[in-house]
Amino acid sequence: MWSRITLRSFVFALAALPLSAGLSSAIAKPTVEVAFVLDTTGSMGGLIEGAKRKIWSIATAIVDSNPDADIRMGLVAYRDIGDEYVTKKVELTRDIQDLYASLLELKARGGGDWPESVNEALDVAVNKMQWTHGRDSTRIVFLVGDAPPHMDYAQDTKYPVTLAVAKQKDIIVNAVLAGDARDTERVWHDIAQNGNGEFIPIPQDGGRIVTIETPYDDEIIILQREINGTVIPYGPRALQKHTESKTQQLSRVAAASPASASEMASFINKRAKATSEAVTGDGDLVADIAAGRNEMTKVKEEDLPDNLRAMKPEARSAEIDKQIGQRKALNEKLAALVAKRDKYVAEHRSKAPKASSFDRVVEDTLKAQIKR
Repeated sequence: MWSRITLRSFVFALAALPLSAGLSSAIAKPTVEVAFVLDTTGSMGGLIEGAKRKIWSIATAIVDSNPDADIRMGLVAYRDIGDEYVTKKVELTRDIQDLYASLLELKARGGGDWPESVNEALDVAVNKMQWTHGRDSTRIVFLVGDAPPHMDYAQDTKYPVTLAVAKQKDIIVNAVLAGDARDTERVWHDIAQNGNGEFIPIPQDGGRIVTIETPYDDEIIILQREINGTVIPYGPRALQKHTESKTQQLSRVAAASPASASEMASFINKRAKATSEAVTGDGDLVADIAAGRNEMTKVKEEDLPDNLRAMKPEARSAEIDKQIGQRKALNEKLAALVAKRDKYVAEHRSKAPKASSFDRVVEDTLKAQIKR
């Protein structure tokens, strides 16, 4: 029990803290970070193509489990010595559109022998990715492959050592087994157990990955295109071009798969409540000013797009305010459609037979481990 003097001292000390210090700790966001360690040798072709289609529904599962979280996702693709590459890393990022673009570039090639460079891939994921530290962070790895690690490579850090480090960093390591190879199954069980994760067997091709089309997809895509029209790219010229290209990514996805484009728009819409984003990542002046991450008066003249540079300062501010208002109104309309889409997908999923597929097992595992 505190004495009155001690309690009074604590209250005075708390009152003396700068307001920003109290607020920053009160509004600090939880962080959810997920890295996929993915075998990209020839036998994994079906699963990789399925992952490309479902990365947005996996990202949305994280948002649905923790809407206020700061979400970062990354990727380590791996093969083996003698292949085109041993590992290829996409750093943990909030820019899920960039991660998606990197995933689209992956092709299943190489391999041919049996063991792969699993040890090196896990070492890269655990020790060479920029994980966030802190008690309010959830850090999760999904190792996905069908072949065991090379234990004969002298230069490798073996997986038991890496998993001991993962425990120290509070990184959960799950092992997703594609296929039914017994030697891989034994190692994957060991990795999951020592990684405080789950052993998850799925069919070699990733299982029956179902993309559910809904009556709302076309209208969702139209609204997201309109929202993308409110983006004002700024910063260095290369960043402006990159931001511009992301506004066009939706149309490219929609041409191949309207359901995937609808999932992308749903994810961005759900994140917009916290980030004001129309596209993921940096480089959108409207999002940064709406979210309070920047101010018009602090933006360098050379970082403005040509159309804003031609305006007077008051006209620039008026244009930003106009785009913020339009985006907010469009996002409110989109949120209502996304809710209808979610309900439709949930109803159709509940009627479908339960199947072990890459996207379903990852989504279910994420939801359970984020709650944990």
